Amino acid sequence: MAQESSQGWHGARLHRVVVIVDENSNPFELGCATEVFGLRRPELGRELYEFRLCSPEPRTLMRDGFFTLTGVAGLEAAEEADTLIVPNRPDTEVPRRPAVLDAVRRAHARGARLVGFCSGAFTLAEAGVLDGRRATAHWQWAEDFRARFPSVRLEPDVLFVDDGDILTAAGSAAALDLGLHLVRRDHGAEVANAVSRRLVFAAHREGGQRQFVERPMPDLPDESLAPVLAWAQERLDAPLTVAGLAARAAVSPATLHRRFQAQLGTTPLTWLTRERLALACRLIERGEARFEVVARRSGIGTAAHLRALMRRETGITPSAYRSRFGPGVK
Repeated sequence: MAQESSQGWHGARLHRVVVIVDENSNPFELGCATEVFGLRRPELGRELYEFRLCSPEPRTLMRDGFFTLTGVAGLEAAEEADTLIVPNRPDTEVPRRPAVLDAVRRAHARGARLVGFCSGAFTLAEAGVLDGRRATAHWQWAEDFRARFPSVRLEPDVLFVDDGDILTAAGSAAALDLGLHLVRRDHGAEVANAVSRRLVFAAHREGGQRQFVERPMPDLPDESLAPVLAWAQERLDAPLTVAGLAARAAVSPATLHRRFQAQLGTTPLTWLTRERLALACRLIERGEARFEVVARRSGIGTAAHLRALMRRETGITPSAYRSRFGPGVK
């Protein structure tokens, strides 16, 4: 864990990520946070975050008594967090400790970013910081969540929700999706892709994808989209169409749409657009300064279309993206 130093390159202070661990917390989501935010990144030549665990007690019994966590900071460490990841645990009906809820409220009041993985949405809602806000939680707790916190705008079908300074992930594996999304927000697509490669995990699943496949996937015939996706990703600068993708997959466009919705929770055209935008971001990060070249090589077409698409999907212009994530920016 990168806890020894709070200095990045050129002496800049690293963004501080602090995870609160409480009694009966889930080990998996704790592991996800550690993998994404806590490991050193020698392959990048720099560190991305300062990472700490904290707990309201010196000894914390983890979920179902699997093990006891000791040797982490006290709850006061949450006061220094730039991003605070709140406790999540399976006993959602048990009230959270007042000290933990107070720490969450104070972090929110001073402008820290708050993150809830899985049942962590219950912690955020109990602290009162989700009132009137968008959030998600694991599908099996959606009905209970709505009944207890009717003022929260729950989106139960998605992988994660980014509501600006408060972000929530639906379930265990979605914690990795949200973690990589945060790395992408903080450090750009190229760095997020490097982290995902080390995790051997999909670099970019949209938050709006569904939490689970709604109908079983048959064993035969093989309906995996992986081959056609890989083929398309190698040809993003070509004039790809939905009909062309369907022909490559040897199915009708209607069947291709159904498979995209079932396996990816999106349409072929939306997937293709987002893949092209991700490639455009990588090209900008690698130093391509001519936006018309970026647009052409990513298959987006024109610099004007690139500007419109980036503003719609990321909220910033290509020039602002280059200023934030371009070569030499640390």
